[in-house]
Amino acid sequence: MTTFKTLDDLPHDLTGQRALVRVDLNLPMADGEATDLTRARAVAPTILELADRGAKVLLLAHFGRPKGKRHSTMSTSFIQGAIEGVLDKEIMFISEVAGPVVTQSIDILRAGDIGLLENTRFWPGEEANDTEFAKGIAAHGDFYVNDAFSAAHRAHASTEGLAHLLPAYAGRAMQKELEALSAALDNPMPPVAALVGGAKVSSKLAVLEHLVTKVQHLIIGGGMANTFLAANGVDVGKSLCEHDLTGTATAILEAADKAGCTVHLPYDVVVSKEFAANPPSLRTCNVHEVAEDEMILDIGPQAVEALGDVLKTCKTLVWNGPLGAFETPPFDAATMSLAKTAAALTSEGSLVSVAGGGDTVAALAQAGVTGEVTYISTAGGAFLEWMEGKELPGVAALQK
Repeated sequence: MTTFKTLDDLPHDLTGQRALVRVDLNLPMADGEATDLTRARAVAPTILELADRGAKVLLLAHFGRPKGKRHSTMSTSFIQGAIEGVLDKEIMFISEVAGPVVTQSIDILRAGDIGLLENTRFWPGEEANDTEFAKGIAAHGDFYVNDAFSAAHRAHASTEGLAHLLPAYAGRAMQKELEALSAALDNPMPPVAALVGGAKVSSKLAVLEHLVTKVQHLIIGGGMANTFLAANGVDVGKSLCEHDLTGTATAILEAADKAGCTVHLPYDVVVSKEFAANPPSLRTCNVHEVAEDEMILDIGPQAVEALGDVLKTCKTLVWNGPLGAFETPPFDAATMSLAKTAAALTSEGSLVSVAGGGDTVAALAQAGVTGEVTYISTAGGAFLEWMEGKELPGVAALQK
């Protein structure tokens, strides 16, 4: 990964300098209250550091999908209180992103104060990455900081355009993310294992095709494993399976073989005739013994033990997606067990573990090992695109 500038490359004293900071404050809401403050907490260190160093901090964020028009329920003013709570500081809400209203507001702000600009997506120029729109915003800043890795796969005015118009730096959350990801796939300690789970092969095709050329072990779990089992001639009964993609699965297995990557598929599985919590028809069997009225809902204990042994031989693990239908017990057993193994190996210093994606974050939290994994990325789309080996526009712009 090429180098990028961080807050350490700025002068220590930023008194009165105007910092335009792109953050992800797209918080989930219910009844007008933010229900999860993870994203706000992730960007708090950058905001507070810039404020402590005397900058006037101007926060740029999107909220919902207003599609280029003002929308009464999608103003960033709705999240102002939640952000103030996380920062333990008052914030000024600014109802525009450019123009005289912003100029006047900046004049009122003192060194170390924080302003929250209106939802960047209220203007069509944001998603179009319009240069004139970006110039309007850039006029209010002395430098630009991007701390929104989760929006880095979008080439928008506030995530990519501004980086070409002002001196650009990675915020602390972005820096941590890029350093962790670089250690996991760009320049990892081998042997490397990638665990890719989830319902469908179709959503992770590009990821699988890229990973077989980069890692020594590819562990496939979740519903997508059924498609690979079917490609190998296993009758998966009425399991979730993309039968039209068995040819693609075979091609991935052949590419892995050529690249010297071992693909791990389950040989014992947990099956049931119905998908419900603790169903009476629950049983564990060899993959070749699945009845036609049964569905595979988790991988079995022998396969989990074997995968634990694989991880013990590895130095790096990249994890995206669960092994089974982990939201419904007892089909969380394999995911919980392997998460605990990965956490224990990480804690003893033998494994660097990087995990990302909403389901994965939820599964690791359910296993109670969130604090023991090397790095957890809260990004969904950006994390997947990085796993596909794609260049992320918001990151590339910081490297120029």
